[in-house]
Amino acid sequence: MRRVVVTGIGMINSLGLDKESSFKAIVEGKCGIKSITSFDTSDHTVKIAGEIIDFDPTTVMDAKEVKKADRFIQLGLKAAKEAMGDAAIADFDPERFGVSSASGIGGLPTIEKNAIVLDTRGPRRLSPFFIPSALINMLGGMVSIDYGIRGPNLSSVTACAASTHAISEAAKTIMVGAADKMLVVGAEATICGVGVGGFAAMKALSTRNDDPLSASRPFDKDRDGFVMGEGAAALVLEVYEDAKARGAHIYGELVGFGESGDAHHITSPTLDGPFRAMRAALGMAKVEKVDYINAHGTSTPVNDKNETAAVKALFGTSVPLMSSTKGQIGHCLGAAGALEAVISLMAMRDSILPPTINYTTPDPECDLDYIPNEARSMKLDVVMSNSFGFGGTNGSVIFKRV
Repeated sequence: MRRVVVTGIGMINSLGLDKESSFKAIVEGKCGIKSITSFDTSDHTVKIAGEIIDFDPTTVMDAKEVKKADRFIQLGLKAAKEAMGDAAIADFDPERFGVSSASGIGGLPTIEKNAIVLDTRGPRRLSPFFIPSALINMLGGMVSIDYGIRGPNLSSVTACAASTHAISEAAKTIMVGAADKMLVVGAEATICGVGVGGFAAMKALSTRNDDPLSASRPFDKDRDGFVMGEGAAALVLEVYEDAKARGAHIYGELVGFGESGDAHHITSPTLDGPFRAMRAALGMAKVEKVDYINAHGTSTPVNDKNETAAVKALFGTSVPLMSSTKGQIGHCLGAAGALEAVISLMAMRDSILPPTINYTTPDPECDLDYIPNEARSMKLDVVMSNSFGFGGTNGSVIFKRV
């Protein structure tokens, strides 16, 4: 099968509106989690999130078009614009260029808003843009319209593993010859009353409202749940030979991916599912060692313990260094996988390991080197990124330096 490489990346999150500023802040251990400003949290038990507060959607779309697209689409367009500019593809066959988009929930704020309109003002007051602006696959649709991309247009909707699976789907499409290039875009923006209230009702979120900067604390003994984030990331994937022929900058080669299902519980993860996803990715990659893992690392009691155990079971005495960057930007749900893949590629580019911040009290069940609190310089040749989602869906991808 054909070799697949990454030639363009972009991201936006609560620490930056572009890949360079946000990666710099992540490496410096800064935190983008703060009190929520986008809605009134007076009656909510959770009042914090990783919000993006200074994004102007008119920088990526006409002002008259903004109301036609939910915020997750707007963020996705921002990341896609950066990735496409970064890839610097002068011309392409539009029928050989595809899109693989992803979101875990999609247009939840739009759904919430229109549900209120229906209840208070009746069905005739619903927006004609309601349905298309809330559809998850409309992210890929609008991206394809922007760039005239007419190849395969796919969408992954697998909770918090969605954009990791979108990367895998894009790679498969190229490997089997159905496209030569694929633009992967993962985006999420569900910081609204229904989103925060719903996760809080499940007791999944941290309630450290008085200390937002320390609320997300992956692998720490005192972790009490994840913190919601919003954001988007994009990656341009293409055939290695094509990238090399045009002199493209190559961030890394996608050498392995793995997918699995827990078949266990709708929300509680297992050790076995993540283990098998990582094992499949490692088996496909055929690499001597993995230097770094960007963990799913949600800051929930069960996930962090299980992921640690799965990594130890797979790698034995050669466990890679591992960190979770969710302490800095929160858990961006369906966008997390794409964001963390971009972060992993930039870590390999710059030979630096992002830290796990807020790690102060070791947990006997989480006993690995999580690169606590401070970044670490180290040459990286192979990096892995993990994502696990509700419904027991798991994904893992491995990139190698070219």
